[in-house]
Amino acid sequence: MAHELPALPYDFAALEPHISADIMRLHHDKHHATYVDNLNKALEKHADLQSKSPEDLVRDLQSVPEDIRTAVRNNGGGHVNHSMFWQIMAPKAGGEPTGAIADAIKNSFGGFEDFKKLFNDGGTKQFGSGWVWLVGGGAGGKLEVVSTPNQDNPLTNGQHPIMGNDVWEHAYYLQYQNRRAEYLQAWWNVVNWEEVNKRFAALSVK
Repeated sequence: MAHELPALPYDFAALEPHISADIMRLHHDKHHATYVDNLNKALEKHADLQSKSPEDLVRDLQSVPEDIRTAVRNNGGGHVNHSMFWQIMAPKAGGEPTGAIADAIKNSFGGFEDFKKLFNDGGTKQFGSGWVWLVGGGAGGKLEVVSTPNQDNPLTNGQHPIMGNDVWEHAYYLQYQNRRAEYLQAWWNVVNWEEVNKRFAALSVK
């Protein structure tokens, strides 16, 4: 069964003024769609892999045949990363976290502002294209901030992504040009903490 582009859960303009409609349209309809198309093309000759979820594919890349491993890494990762990305953003969202994730952030980083600074720093210093993530699976149950290049996903490294921000230029350049730090700061206004809490809860039952 072919992988499909998930529908955006809100209007293209719903995240304005923080993320423009033009960025969202290009990001979802062009970039994410291309990752899905290329993932399906890579799997065409490997029927045994077509029933696997994209998460399972990137979680166990070493089991993917070498001739398509790079394509699955890049495009499967792009599909997984963006499918999460749309869900953890929402209109009229942002602010400080609530619920279990708020407590976990406080326990792991000392407080939300300390976490935000560390997260933004990770995104700013990621050289070239990539992502900055909040992941579980650390020592003593602590959460960690990590960065990955390109469309790599923390699942490949045995970590569990709870939330992540896209720092590829296509995620912000039409609006923020080279001001990545400004984009990272503005992004907190659209974080959907309800969805982040769901992802955190799913981690706790693994």
